[in-house]
Amino acid sequence: MKLFSTCLAFLLFSNLGFAAKPPNIVFVLCDDLGYGDIHCLNPERGKIPTPAADRLAREGMIFTDAHSGSSVCSPTRYGLLTGRYSWRTRLQKGVTTGYAPCLIAPDRPTVGSFLQSQGYHTALIGKWHLDFQYQDPKTEKLLIRKKKKGPPPVGSKIPDGPNHRGFNYYHGFHHAREMKAVIENDTVILHDDEINMLPRLTRKAVEYIDTRAKTPGQPFFLYVPFGSPHTPILPTKEWQGKSSLGPYGDFVMQTDAGFGAILDALDRNNLTENTLVIFSTDNGCSKAAGIPKLQKQGHFPSAHLRGSKADIWDGGHRVPFIARWPGKVAAGATNEQTICLIDLFATCAELTGQKVPAGSSEDSVSFLPALHGKPIASTRSGIIHHSFSGHFAYRMGKWKLNLAKASGGWSSPTEKQAPKDTPKGQLYDLDADPGETRNLFVSNPDVVKQLLNQLKSDIALGRSTTGPNSKNDVDEIKLWKSERDPK
Repeated sequence: MKLFSTCLAFLLFSNLGFAAKPPNIVFVLCDDLGYGDIHCLNPERGKIPTPAADRLAREGMIFTDAHSGSSVCSPTRYGLLTGRYSWRTRLQKGVTTGYAPCLIAPDRPTVGSFLQSQGYHTALIGKWHLDFQYQDPKTEKLLIRKKKKGPPPVGSKIPDGPNHRGFNYYHGFHHAREMKAVIENDTVILHDDEINMLPRLTRKAVEYIDTRAKTPGQPFFLYVPFGSPHTPILPTKEWQGKSSLGPYGDFVMQTDAGFGAILDALDRNNLTENTLVIFSTDNGCSKAAGIPKLQKQGHFPSAHLRGSKADIWDGGHRVPFIARWPGKVAAGATNEQTICLIDLFATCAELTGQKVPAGSSEDSVSFLPALHGKPIASTRSGIIHHSFSGHFAYRMGKWKLNLAKASGGWSSPTEKQAPKDTPKGQLYDLDADPGETRNLFVSNPDVVKQLLNQLKSDIALGRSTTGPNSKNDVDEIKLWKSERDPK
């Protein structure tokens, strides 16, 4: 059976024109980086230099219609690692806050555990933000968060973190408000100032690549979820004032430089040729960046899109997505096919010539054909978007249905600010109106009905791809979040 699988993998690689040797995979996920923050994606209204991301675009492929699984942190990270929308879990809105059981169930396969089963060494260096617990190192009792008492103690153990969800090595932190606690594998190893985190993650990612280069026979998967340019916005002294746009612009530049150091490490170790590198972010730019001030200075973090982080509009979840694999992915290419970060799981499965494990990746579709310049063979009717407050949207072709009166998030107008006579939903033709300015909800009831029925089906079946019916973790998922529950 093992020999058959190996032969099958070889044939699949050969048919796609790829090398039989499995590639290394490096996935860099920024935090709160807007689509328009990457200069090559927004050359006319983007004022922040991003030479590393621009270099990747010249050497690889830009996806212009890529989306995160949500418009905020935790849900996107869950979907990326599991190939499943996070609203199928207990996380119906908002984000996780730590000191709680991991959002990823112990028996649920992840991209990390799947690639481990295919012989990969796996590492996560950066932000987790999917909940885990802390144990007292002496008593092994679970710790409870104490208000205003600082980070978890040095020496605290983590029984359900990345090491228990498919990663051989972990170095990072849980989320922004607990960034002082530096974790390695399953232990809090020290407390450090937040300003040191981005340089630390960059250094550790480079060290990991240097180490793996000494084991050339084993491919590796390196997932680097930077915690920047999310708050606290703390560029180091070296980068302060570099952008002339304030701390946010400086922090974006420093983040891009961190990514550049990773690319340089691949070059220095002669790993570039057989490494698939993907650069993206978890959602749109945050209001904390000072978006109005940036716009007055000529920089538009969402480019031509409406909204930003937390919103159901595209500015909340359409993200930079650039992929490079020399000799396999055409340099300087642009791809307009619609993809989602939840598609990483199915892509890795096809990349290794294996099927996804049973009971996994229910919403994931491989974009590997797109990397090869071919149409994606999707069994999914559309993509589901989700906002900070749990508002849904459904994207099918050029049509996008928002089950919200307004932003569904933090941008104005919010749901509470929408006039009383506002339609209960929004429908946009994104081909004609990518800025989501002309609401066609009332004038196109048939399209609304079609998209709404498909969304209901995707929720009810527990999956949006073909396959055995699955089950959501919760019994009831409310579709129209702006409607009051009946008394």
